[in-house]
Amino acid sequence: MIMKSYELNSVEETLSFGQDLAKQLPEGSILCFEGDLASGKTTMIKGIVSGMMDYPQDQVNSPTFVYLNIYEGDRIVYHFDLYRLEDPDEFLAMGFDELLDEGGVTCCIEWPERMAPYLPKPYIKVKLEHLGENRRLVTVLECGHEKI
Repeated sequence: MIMKSYELNSVEETLSFGQDLAKQLPEGSILCFEGDLASGKTTMIKGIVSGMMDYPQDQVNSPTFVYLNIYEGDRIVYHFDLYRLEDPDEFLAMGFDELLDEGGVTCCIEWPERMAPYLPKPYIKVKLEHLGENRRLVTVLECGHEKI
């Protein structure tokens, strides 16, 4: 496992970090975002989506009530928000597990612990922690990858 940590001091730095991370991701990456409410998970995903393709950041939002948003452009990004998922089997019942295996599609999963038994490997864990009002500690941990 490879781990790197970064301190980000603003929303703009979080967006920029997401854009830079997107440029390093191979197609078909699965990213799992962990952190408290309002820790910057969706903001980071906005940066990732806009860094992967010409997609307006203001159209990237958390699919809390629908579980999944799909962003299409030169590439495709599936954005899951599983905060409301009560049982990991619900993930299977909705057929979402099949989307994790689609070739060339990047998946961003908020609250991945809610479907942990079905989390495929390899994946990249992105943990966000509050350090202050706009300050975050971001830890990127590769699980099951040889190298970043």
